[in-house]
Amino acid sequence: MASTNGAGIRVLFVGETKEARRLGELLEANVPASFQMSQVSGMDYAADRISAGKADILLLDLGAEHTHGRALVQAARAAAPDLPVVILSECDDETLAVEALQQGVQDFLSKASLDRGALTRALRYSIERHRLQKTLQSLSLIDDLTGLNNRRGFLALAEQHLRMILRKGAAMLVYLDLDDLKTINDTFGHQEGNRALIATTNILRACFRQSDIIARLGGDEFCVLMTDAGKDSEHLVRKRLRQRVDSANNATPRNFRISFSVGIANVLSASRPSLEELFRIADRQMYEEKKSKHLRGAISRSLNPSIVA
Repeated sequence: MASTNGAGIRVLFVGETKEARRLGELLEANVPASFQMSQVSGMDYAADRISAGKADILLLDLGAEHTHGRALVQAARAAAPDLPVVILSECDDETLAVEALQQGVQDFLSKASLDRGALTRALRYSIERHRLQKTLQSLSLIDDLTGLNNRRGFLALAEQHLRMILRKGAAMLVYLDLDDLKTINDTFGHQEGNRALIATTNILRACFRQSDIIARLGGDEFCVLMTDAGKDSEHLVRKRLRQRVDSANNATPRNFRISFSVGIANVLSASRPSLEELFRIADRQMYEEKKSKHLRGAISRSLNPSIVA
């Protein structure tokens, strides 16, 4: 993974000179040397460098104040639509991080926990993810409605990442079914059904990391391969999903409410499971949850016939 001119990965840093020196020292400690870093003070100068083809990745420092953080992220994406972008922040601003990732930023790093290994991994992985995303788009492996990977795109990415995951640590396969999509389509029309699918997509993008592989497998089925779930548990993942679903339902008036049935399979490196095995586990768990929901709904209607599902 190197620049097209064979001189290593060209990192264009946007920020102060003092921070550039610190980051340069971290990258220079990488052996063998494979990074070349240049620094500019603002996005206007960065745009000139990028248009001249003098960068492979953009590293943007938001500075101590996040007052203009959103504007900076937008300016970076506008200036570098075809380059991977990594954001540096003084603190873990989750809201800004999610918004940045939704805009196509590849990673959002906190300076407090930044060391040589974290920085070099973030740069390399961001370039590789960006390249894979572009490849998938060119191969028509993206779902037209949602912009997520489709089934073929997911399988292509997940098989490759699963091999790496089994070597380095924990992961999860999250399988989701959008409840009552047929009812939404039949009752309110397919345009509202599409709104439900897009709302689901936005929830998943906000809930999971940029490094996680999110897909619409078809119809009402979605899937996420969490590629680094070391700090997550099934309980925490379900809790995050519930919170995002509740927030989305409360924030936007619709003719329907978003609801998921969820199955989760843990990826245990000791057992080296195949993707097919993980799907079977997660699908079975999801089906049991959906069956339980239907049973509870049937009991409610039998106790109170005026309730409409």
